[in-house]
Amino acid sequence: MAQCEFCEKTKSVGNQITTRGKAKYLGGVGTKVTGITHREFKPNLQRIKITTPNGTNKTVLICTRCLKKGIVRKAVKQSPFKLPVDHRPKPAPPRAAAPKAAKPVKAKA
Repeated sequence: MAQCEFCEKTKSVGNQITTRGKAKYLGGVGTKVTGITHREFKPNLQRIKITTPNGTNKTVLICTRCLKKGIVRKAVKQSPFKLPVDHRPKPAPPRAAAPKAAKPVKAKA
């Protein structure tokens, strides 16, 4: 049975109620129950890679509530290839700022 590996959330059961008619607040005579069927509510489980406390990576099934709370830490993907520092291009020298033009002053009459 699928369940969250941290909170052990599993499926729960309930009823799906089928109705017909128009609600009273919408101007009808009220809704009537025409059928009740048994159903299962399944947790929203995601398969993710996490980093365990001892540093290894592991794939687990975890519910989205635990994922949102931050109970686990996702495994960090390997960083992309980077050139050694001495092979990188040197940054361009900063440009000198151009002097700002003064605004003309209007003479008062």
